[in-house]
Amino acid sequence: MNFKIVIPARYASTRLPGKPLLEIAGKPMIQHVYERAADSGADEIVIATDDQRIADRTAGFGAEVFMTSATHISGTERIAEVVAELGWDDHTIVVNLQGDEPTMPAALLTQVATDMDTHPDAQVTTLAAPINEREMLFDPHVVKVVTDGAGYAQYFSRAPIPWHRDEFIHPDRPLPQGVGFLRHIGLYAYRAGFLEKYVNWPPTPLEQAESLEQLRVIWHGDRIHVSEASEEPGHGVDTLDDLHRVEKEFGGSPGRKETKSI
Repeated sequence: MNFKIVIPARYASTRLPGKPLLEIAGKPMIQHVYERAADSGADEIVIATDDQRIADRTAGFGAEVFMTSATHISGTERIAEVVAELGWDDHTIVVNLQGDEPTMPAALLTQVATDMDTHPDAQVTTLAAPINEREMLFDPHVVKVVTDGAGYAQYFSRAPIPWHRDEFIHPDRPLPQGVGFLRHIGLYAYRAGFLEKYVNWPPTPLEQAESLEQLRVIWHGDRIHVSEASEEPGHGVDTLDDLHRVEKEFGGSPGRKETKSI
């Protein structure tokens, strides 16, 4: 199976500006992400950015870089531009690996691509992991997903879903057994041809309400297959606290400075 990985990376993060270039254990974060992708067996890896500082630094460690428009509002739109400009075949499997996931296991990249290869009726594939703690289920920053019996997504939400009518009226009880609560892992695979269709759809009411762009797919009647992740996905970096936590995993001291371009 062949697949490609696109890593969308932007400089202007609201909560942590310049985060792709922040150092973790002596390397910019985007380099760690690229190395995870390189370990996955993908036949091509492209870093997609609209910022010359990121382009210069990533070219310095040998990555393929594609400069995109600065007007994109999502990583998916940035990836769609790459696909269109590079002329990838409609059946090409494309994995979306966010540029702030320096600890994402390579095995999960391969898993989500394989899932797309083996589910021809799915337009998108993604991953999830079990939720065993009530605090996580009720955290609006943790996205939850409900699937049908065949593993296709029925809905994604920041709310605790499914809502257990009888148990959730007791706030001190542990989560009920046998329900199968799932948190979504923001790693996706698509076929290249689907991306062109997706970006030409306008944002939908549910997507805007939840601030979850994958709901656009379900709104239009297309299918997302969800597999349980084969291992823990690691930690993404959205805040300075996240950066400190990831740095500890790499055994170093966190650094906010940007690395110099080569």
